[in-house]
Amino acid sequence: MVGEGTTSSSFVINFNGDDYIELTYQGSVIDAVGTFGVKTNWGKDKTLVRKATVTAGNPNRNANFDASVEWDTFAKDTLEYFGTHNGDISEPTDPTDPVDPTDPTDPVDPTDPTTEVTLISAIQGEGDSSPLLGSAVLVEAVVTKVVPEMNGFFVQEEASDSDGNNATSEGVFAYSTTFTDMPTAGDAVRLRADVVEFNGLTELALTENVEVLGTGDSVSYTAVSMPFTAEFDLEAFEGMQISFEQTLKVTDNYNLGRYGQFNVASERLMIPTNQFVAGSQAAINLAEQNARNSLIVDDGANSQNRDDIPFPVGGLSHTNPLRLGDSVENLEGVVHYGFGSYYLIPVSDLQTVRTSPRLRSPILNAVGDVKVASFNVLNYFNGPDFPTARGADSEAEFIRQQAKTVSGILSMNADVLGLVEIENDGDSSESAIASLVASVNAELGNDAYSYISSGSQLGGDAIAVGIIYKPSVVTPSGSPVTSSEAPFDFGNRQPLLQSFTVNGNGEDFTLAVNHFKSKGSCGSATGDNADSGDGQGCWNALRTDAAQALLSLVEQNNDVLSPRVLVMGDLNAYAKEEPILAIESAGYSNLVNQFDGDGAYSYSFGGEIGYLDHALSSASLTEFVVDATVWHINADEPRVFDYNVEFKSDTQLSSYYAPDAYRSSDHDPVVVVLNFPEEVTVGDLDGDNDVDYNDIMAFYQAVLSGQPLDNSYDFNNDGNVNFFDLQALMAMCTRAGCAI
Repeated sequence: MVGEGTTSSSFVINFNGDDYIELTYQGSVIDAVGTFGVKTNWGKDKTLVRKATVTAGNPNRNANFDASVEWDTFAKDTLEYFGTHNGDISEPTDPTDPVDPTDPTDPVDPTDPTTEVTLISAIQGEGDSSPLLGSAVLVEAVVTKVVPEMNGFFVQEEASDSDGNNATSEGVFAYSTTFTDMPTAGDAVRLRADVVEFNGLTELALTENVEVLGTGDSVSYTAVSMPFTAEFDLEAFEGMQISFEQTLKVTDNYNLGRYGQFNVASERLMIPTNQFVAGSQAAINLAEQNARNSLIVDDGANSQNRDDIPFPVGGLSHTNPLRLGDSVENLEGVVHYGFGSYYLIPVSDLQTVRTSPRLRSPILNAVGDVKVASFNVLNYFNGPDFPTARGADSEAEFIRQQAKTVSGILSMNADVLGLVEIENDGDSSESAIASLVASVNAELGNDAYSYISSGSQLGGDAIAVGIIYKPSVVTPSGSPVTSSEAPFDFGNRQPLLQSFTVNGNGEDFTLAVNHFKSKGSCGSATGDNADSGDGQGCWNALRTDAAQALLSLVEQNNDVLSPRVLVMGDLNAYAKEEPILAIESAGYSNLVNQFDGDGAYSYSFGGEIGYLDHALSSASLTEFVVDATVWHINADEPRVFDYNVEFKSDTQLSSYYAPDAYRSSDHDPVVVVLNFPEEVTVGDLDGDNDVDYNDIMAFYQAVLSGQPLDNSYDFNNDGNVNFFDLQALMAMCTRAGCAI
């Protein structure tokens, strides 16, 4: 039925239940229905009828629209209420005989825009939500940051308009997808907007285009520092500019390539259980301090995997990285809130200092007879069918992975190398370990490396450990040792132990390579293996069982293995957790801590660092360890530099990748130097490994001529070097009668 004065049209509106709808008059909102600024299925497959108690339109744009407040819901395509309203309202006024207040000769328009300026501090209030939620406001402020990718900009009150209340923010984010004329940072602007809350963020939803008033006066930067105090609340700075006068450290870059985010802190943050015994007050205190010592820095873009990540200056690339440990100076930005976290969007170019440089090879301070290392090769699966169970998804990915892994091995130049996370496909010529050795040797142009053959797969896990070595430096001694019995039958991968003899001097040692159960898959962990909340994560009991079983395995095979044992690999436990303490309690020394100190790390997780990759020497071997270090080629690097091709544009496949060692894995390699010096024979002055007549005469002539002699010639230990030492030396002769 078409009534008098009705205009008909053949135009059809397609509505699928997620669109925002407005009824406007002369630029003002008369009625608003739906979720403003974001698509949600508020009206999908249902009929909405205005409640009887609602007799006027809703002029407020709402980012958290709830249909049940003003609307009754009926089944889809319910038409019986069409054209009517079930509220108690009067008959419409005859348009030919208008009455006040709609008489155009004497208007009283309820949609007249607000004329009184509202301070941003009043909009933000002292709580998490605005006390003016849903209100139409007029704001005059200065633009501090324009973020087109977020469809908005930040404004802050001029310093002279601050309310002086530290609990209320002086800044706010203004948003619109309708009124898209963006101002410029520094502009003084007048905004008409509705106050809304969007996922915990107070913001202004513009109701008309921005009016630029000119150049704004100065706004205040609030200087803050980390770690934040327990009372500090970033809610009080939401939308405001803050600045840091201290030097900050990059502590997390895991999402740098994907979301344009990284974290900063006052210093590098250590895993509490890497420093202190789990559950101790010191560990608890460090965890609490770390939680207050972190802030996300964001590029202000909502899109993922952008080609133009602006951090560091010049744009992120493999040749222009932002590594953990790099420094950030004079950080200034606006505080924003999203996805459950506060973060900072810089207002100017980031000032970074490369204080965590890449090293082409491990820095070692001593040389020795043999260099032993361990390297987590991040699910190295060589196909031939792709995608593989845990590694490369395609041959192209594998080629990229292979190049990075081989580069790392070549630069490490270890004489014996324990591998972790290599495909568990045996040791035939087609196996992953055989193909890796062949690839390394191909680069070297000779058969420099060989590998230990275990004779079969090591257990039923998809990944295993392995050992490669240089036959020119060491020779395997005896058969390799492993165990498939509990606790190496589930979770913990089978260990691989092999003794070696050093070719140059006949000295021996044993390398035990391990990969204990990870801290993941907690849903199936029960009893002692459940996460107790002390920082050690789940499966701690199983890892501790593995540590104790490994010690027993060494003892049970002492007829095959050298007693000089070096335990290496990914033990999935930090330095002060129970599995490591169990090994240390058996007399083993923590070499990573001994040589790299309390700040040592090989892995980064959640913005904190520690080492899961260990080198622990038995008491009989420790005296022959002359150096150890962690080579930081992986933990400090953004993950986007790895071999994977997913979520990367053609540009990124090139700019984020290089066939080098950096981000070849997510764990850093550990390197140990062993030196077995020849035993010194006291009194052997001519270096022929015995004491005889020649040594007696050499000492006699030295004393007789008055040659200066140090205390090494004090053979009778009386504090003096003289002829009385000659008699003591003669008593040391290793041949009868001191014969030659």
